[in-house]
Formats: sequence, structure tokens, C-alpha cells
Amino acid sequence: MAMIRNKNITFSLIMMCLIVVSPIANAQLGGLGGLGGLLGGLTSIFNIEGLLMCSITGTVSTNNATSVPPFPNAGIVLQCAGQNVSSTTTNANGVFSIPTLGAIFSPSTLLSSGCRIIVTTPLTACNVNLPASGLLQAPLALLGTATGGGLNIFNLIPGAFNLVR
Repeated sequence: MAMIRNKNITFSLIMMCLIVVSPIANAQLGGLGGLGGLLGGLTSIFNIEGLLMCSITGTVSTNNATSVPPFPNAGIVLQCAGQNVSSTTTNANGVFSIPTLGAIFSPSTLLSSGCRIIVTTPLTACNVNLPASGLLQAPLALLGTATGGGLNIFNLIPGAFNLVR
């Protein structure tokens, strides 16, 4: 778990450095290209993190008498308006993180019903007793925001997963 947090902190620090350096590089190059051209109007970073468990709800049920293991190596896709935007894989503990640059998104777009997390790996990959057909999917929920220096960081989590056949 500490390794995932370190990766997220590293990513955030790199992005902060790029954003601080961008105006300087753009000014030195006379506004032609450089990091300013690469980042364009970037003002938002969306970090989507979650924990996927091996169950038909993707979570641990409170009335479950047995332990529910994590879902390792599961394919995760961020999908908006039917288009796959970004993807990742859960680690051995079922944890995933999808950092997404906000140049093409707004908070309202990501939180609308048009964006969701989809688990592309069949449930039978983690437990042969679970349904062979259907995919887990979840809407996004806002966990919190951080703002400073013209940058907005939105931390999102998946809402309740459900099995769609």
C-alpha cells in the first residue's frame, strides 16, 4: 500500500514541477512550443483510486461470513460516453490508481453518468464460483479536492460496483 501512495506522491510532485516550469520554459522560448505548448491549458488533475475485491459487488459485504480476497491483476478501464479513456491493472492487493490529466475533462463530466469504472477481467479469474458472464462497473464519486497555484487536483473513487450482464 505504501508503494502505491509513493507512486501517487511522485506523480503529483512531477506534475507540480512541470506546471511550475511550464511558464518559464514557454517565456524563454518566446511562446513557441516548450512545456507550455505540451501542457496547454492544463489546470486539473483527476486521480481515481480504488480497491477491488473478488465478489459480485467488488467489495466486502458486511454480512459475509467468510473473508473476501482482493481481486489481483484485474483489468480496469475508465470509460466516458462509451469511449475507453484510460486503463490500468489492479496490484496484488486489488488496489488501482488512474491519474488522468484534466485537459479534456471537467469535474461534472467525470461525475456524470457518462463516466464509469469497468472491470474488464471476468470474475471467474479470481473465483470460479462467481458468474462467468458480465462485468463489474461503478460510477465515480468525488472524495476531495486540493487547489493551489492554478492547479486543481480532484481525488475520485468508484461508487458501488454492480454486475452488468
